[in-house]
Amino acid sequence: MHMNRFFGFLAVLLMAGCAGDTTPKTDWYGEYGALETGTPVALQYGSPDLQPGTATDNLLGAPVHRMAVMLPMSGDAADTGRAIQTAIEAATLQSAPQNLSVAFYDTASDINTAITDALATEPEIIIGPVFANDVRALRNAKPANTPVLSFTSDASALGDGVMTMALLPTNGTEAIVREMSADRVTGFIILAPDTESGHLMAGAAQSAAEIYNIPVSGIFYYTEHDSESIKSATLAASMNAARSAANTRAREILSDILTNERLTVIEKSSLTIQLDRMSKMDVIGELPYDAVLFLGNGDDTESLASFMRYYGVGTRDARFYGTALWDGSDITNDLTMIGAKYSALPDMAPSFTNLYERISGEFPNRLAGFGYDAANMAMGMIYSHKSDAAYLLDPSGYAGTAGLYRLEPNGENERALQIMQLTGNGTPIVVRNAPINFMTPIYHLQQDKIKPAAAMDLETPGVNPNDYISIPTRLADKYESETYGAHITKRATPTHPFETITILPEDDRDIVITTPDFQPVNLETVNRTYIDSVEIEE
Repeated sequence: MHMNRFFGFLAVLLMAGCAGDTTPKTDWYGEYGALETGTPVALQYGSPDLQPGTATDNLLGAPVHRMAVMLPMSGDAADTGRAIQTAIEAATLQSAPQNLSVAFYDTASDINTAITDALATEPEIIIGPVFANDVRALRNAKPANTPVLSFTSDASALGDGVMTMALLPTNGTEAIVREMSADRVTGFIILAPDTESGHLMAGAAQSAAEIYNIPVSGIFYYTEHDSESIKSATLAASMNAARSAANTRAREILSDILTNERLTVIEKSSLTIQLDRMSKMDVIGELPYDAVLFLGNGDDTESLASFMRYYGVGTRDARFYGTALWDGSDITNDLTMIGAKYSALPDMAPSFTNLYERISGEFPNRLAGFGYDAANMAMGMIYSHKSDAAYLLDPSGYAGTAGLYRLEPNGENERALQIMQLTGNGTPIVVRNAPINFMTPIYHLQQDKIKPAAAMDLETPGVNPNDYISIPTRLADKYESETYGAHITKRATPTHPFETITILPEDDRDIVITTPDFQPVNLETVNRTYIDSVEIEE
């Protein structure tokens, strides 16, 4: 078992240090109650109860305070573990008293051995692990009154004093649905990866939609990084088959009337103009939604959006929204996504990023920031006069490296998010700042209460071609058409997105067409091979 000890804070029996509060702590929830919500505690420069340079007691025999850190420091996830380790070391070097022992344990090779070794030192708090299964193993093995600050986003691994510093999917999903409500979206569809996380996020979006009173018109899943699966999902979500069939039928009706019926000059002119316009379109018909929520990463979203446009759903038809999974991806450079919005964590505090870069020579990732905050919280808890729960679960929250957050009794957290808008130049703009306190509740969803959402076909009245063309009233019964793509029991009142062409009369005498001037129109489809660098196979 590989164990790396941060020896600068180790072996303190011969070390001078601050004794701190030696009053025995209570069990995890023993003193936790209804605390008042006030100003968030700043963590960027160390914990509130522990500022740099406060260690002044030089008496030998000061009590040792122990913190265990469990991270993947070898194997495939070693880069992740090292980034968090660097941040924790930075926090302890910056703020820790001399009588704090910080020990690192590698979870990559054998999680059970790592847990056994860590618990053998009787730590007052544990930071990590990263992965859900490791967190579950630790939760089952640790003493009930030992708090844990993990980095998993899986709520099912939390509880019994095990909390997480990671951004939870429900936070980002509810934040963007709330923004959709502010944008007066009247209905939206969900495009999500066919994964456990994707189904959970779709469930969160569905629950948030109920809170903010926005109908969900359909839920479609796709296989990540699979072009054919993405194409199939967007084909269904766009109603392309029904809208294409309606367009074809509308053109057939117009062509048949021009070819076979006795028409006035005015009627013939009106129908010809309509046929010419319809021939330049691929689809007709209204969508049963005016927004699309993408719950996948930036790369898949670019492909999904490209196929949606190919199948007739552009930015004029529906607004595009996403989550923090877009943050830092190439989608920020996509000119076709200009105007799309997504939820995101605020930028990391310069005080932390500058410190991290000086130590490592690299810019920190989000998990490193969470690790820095976890270390400061852990030190604050150890040296606080409050109970562990009262300190860690302060309802006022903390102002950390990535803005406002607070931990919840069930182990989940709430992180205040901002709303970004894509500009196409690689630099999104902030259109709604993140909240700065919890005086007003930010979220209503709890991830452990969310159920995965099943796929859901579009709820739509379908498209009737006759709603989108204007033909002589005397011919209406003869040229009736079926409705394409209907999937609800009661059809809504049709509306007309296209202008009805009206020709003012100059001569309304009936004209008998003995030799037809019009032949049936060849209804070829548009030959399209590429769209936004995504190959489409017809």
